[in-house]
Amino acid sequence: MLLRHREGHRIDSIGWLRAAVLGANDGIVSTASLVIGVAAAHAPHANILVAGVAGLVAGAMSMAAGEYVSVHSQADTENAELEWERKELAADDKGEHQELAGIYIARGLDPVLAKQVAQQLMAHDALGAHARDELGFSTALSARPIQAAFASAGSFAVGAALPLAVTAMVSDASLIYVVSGSSLLFLALLGGLAARVGGAGVVTGATRVTFWGALAMAITAGVGALFGTVA
Repeated sequence: MLLRHREGHRIDSIGWLRAAVLGANDGIVSTASLVIGVAAAHAPHANILVAGVAGLVAGAMSMAAGEYVSVHSQADTENAELEWERKELAADDKGEHQELAGIYIARGLDPVLAKQVAQQLMAHDALGAHARDELGFSTALSARPIQAAFASAGSFAVGAALPLAVTAMVSDASLIYVVSGSSLLFLALLGGLAARVGGAGVVTGATRVTFWGALAMAITAGVGALFGTVA
């Protein structure tokens, strides 16, 4: 009896991880920047909170819609490629055998063995074999629009709620400093966690996301201060 060896790889979760990390990162950066920009324009505390909540709702919906459209376009492309491959298999089965065998030969298999492998795989699942080895499609990386949309919207809302909660608890005098400092801490933790889960360097991941977050907040604060002075 053959026992299947199962391994867990980080690539299996790359789809939802990418959407979740991007969503939370955008939620923190955009909401914190919005709050800091409005605060720099000397708006009342209540107005700052309203702007932050509006940014959370609008941003979550935007993330969901954008991710759904983007991933659905990828899914449409994959389906179109599979349909084309299905037609080619029906029209020229022998040629498709040779094509698949050629792929295995290029990867280092002996020509005779490559033909045997191609024949057996196509007998089992011809379309699946070509989708995997010719087109490069993977089940782990396949497009899932609904999953990506919900992951992006939910993670954006969670990320945006962090600087909003800080904003609600601090006074106007320290709002800009506390929100920016805490948001950078949140971004560093998120970047490090994402890097850890993905198997990358924790310090590099944390530094990268913190730098761009700080830049976004600084620019937004400058714009808010400029318009506040002009007004």
